[in-house]
Amino acid sequence: MDRLNQEFSRRSVLCAAGAAIALTAVAQPSQAGTITRRYSADIGPGERADLAEQAIVRRHVHSLLGLPDYRLGVLAWPADLAERSMLGRWCYWWQAHLLDCAIDAAHRTRTPDRIDRVVALARGIRVRNVTGWTNRYYDDMGWLALALERAERLLDVRFGNAIGSLRDALLDGWNPDVGAVPWRDGDDFYNTPAIGPTGLAFARLGELSRAVQLADFLHTRLRDTDSGLIYDGVHEPGGRLDRTLHTYCQGVTIGLEAELAQRTGESVHRARAAALIAAVEHRLTDEGVIIAAAGNDSGLFMGIFARFLAEAALSLDNTTAAAIVHASARAAWENRVDVNGLPLFGADWTRPVTVPEHPGTFLQLADASAASSVNLSRDLSVQLSAWMLLEADYRLTAAGH
Repeated sequence: MDRLNQEFSRRSVLCAAGAAIALTAVAQPSQAGTITRRYSADIGPGERADLAEQAIVRRHVHSLLGLPDYRLGVLAWPADLAERSMLGRWCYWWQAHLLDCAIDAAHRTRTPDRIDRVVALARGIRVRNVTGWTNRYYDDMGWLALALERAERLLDVRFGNAIGSLRDALLDGWNPDVGAVPWRDGDDFYNTPAIGPTGLAFARLGELSRAVQLADFLHTRLRDTDSGLIYDGVHEPGGRLDRTLHTYCQGVTIGLEAELAQRTGESVHRARAAALIAAVEHRLTDEGVIIAAAGNDSGLFMGIFARFLAEAALSLDNTTAAAIVHASARAAWENRVDVNGLPLFGADWTRPVTVPEHPGTFLQLADASAASSVNLSRDLSVQLSAWMLLEADYRLTAAGH
């Protein structure tokens, strides 16, 4: 089922943009309702994922330029006027993960509304990106390629030659002298956040030898031999390492090695994935729960980590990976608060989100330090991480893990 949108004329886009700006100018900022610590009745993983989905759809997902068939995620909630317009800051990779979570939900229980949402989000990304499906950031394009491939494989929803365009752009980024793709076009930084999703996309789109080369690059060039964890990246030429150890980097590496273990049958990839899972359990969990990130871009790190731990648990029967996902899902759910009956998650799943002293109001979170102290976040990225986690928890439970 091909859902490639019809092209907009430039005049149509400009008219819609003008109308959206005019409406934004007279609209009031979105308001949050009553925030409470309320424990729902004991419900299963699917129902928890449902509620996380409903919270994001209600608070964050809006039409682009007033066009109902083109949607995107507003980056914060409650949103100010600029944020609601969706014409300012553009976070391509956040939107790709929103699309991927929408695909998770539609695959869990297919409904017409969910399929329509997947289609509208993909269309929104293409139109808002201005240059079509591609841009100059290889991590962005890797994530969107993965989401669109899953939409086609799991939902039979296709978008013309979108996947082919993204694959070609990723291949164009290959530097044979380094044996990898950089963070962005023309950059000297070869980082795990770009190499991991690009490798996964290559593995799923028929470029298996390139995927293997990228996995080898991560293992030989970016692995800390003391901890067994994967560094953020390296500058080439020169070999200057960024030794930051993000949960995100471990997740994409685990995902790539697990994918290659299945596709190649080579035991080395299974062994690498298992060793990295053991290392993250020791160093990047707190009593079995994935450690906190912050907001903004890093708000997505925990959810991405959970997604690929779940994939490794399913494909490699890794019980440690499954246990981390289940423990993290329990903690995130138990430590949430409810706003108007729907969950709001913190950036730290190990501690409760604090209810404000006056429960009839919602902290506006203008002060980042205050937000951190009570574990509240306005960021779509943080809420997406929790939704991603709860979908992963559901998949594992449904499969008997």
